[in-house]
Amino acid sequence: MERNGSTISTDTIVKLTPGDIFDKYRGTFYTLVVVTILLIAWYFAANRIQNTLLLPYFQETAREFFTAWFDYRIMSNLALTLRRVFTGFLYAFLIGIPLGLLMGYSQTALQAFSPIMNSVRQVPIMAWVPLSIIWFGLGDGPTVFLIAMSAVFPLVINTIAGVNGIDPNYYNAARSMGASFPNIIRDIVVPGALPSILTG
Repeated sequence: MERNGSTISTDTIVKLTPGDIFDKYRGTFYTLVVVTILLIAWYFAANRIQNTLLLPYFQETAREFFTAWFDYRIMSNLALTLRRVFTGFLYAFLIGIPLGLLMGYSQTALQAFSPIMNSVRQVPIMAWVPLSIIWFGLGDGPTVFLIAMSAVFPLVINTIAGVNGIDPNYYNAARSMGASFPNIIRDIVVPGALPSILTG
């Protein structure tokens, strides 16, 4: 086969066989099989029981699921919930990441904040509900606060782990070249801890 005056050997063209395609998407295929079996079992079990309080009908559930996407009331409530979730995570990011970077980089900050953080994060999230209502009243405030409280501690812990995982030689090399503290944070600490931050 010729293209632009050059010859391309047909032997170099890789042809995927059905077996190769199956091996490539084996996990996806097995997942679809399991989901299909569960849906079929749900369909027959619901028709067998005939009690929607115990097990709703599959076809009715599927119809209501797709109908809900065109219901303005449901979509507005979904948008409100997502706004609260994103706001809570935003506060958790703004508090957790700087605090985790500071505690991971400075042993003094780690020793100062660890007792307080370890004590507060042991409190069950539901125990904060009455206090959040007293502090923020009814509305979005308590919900956003509880979401932020749930997310901030994993962020802090993972950020500390990410900073502690940075090779000390990077710090030594940066200091030997005259890097300032802000430069070390920007060029070494944040990029080095970023994978752990994203998993938080």
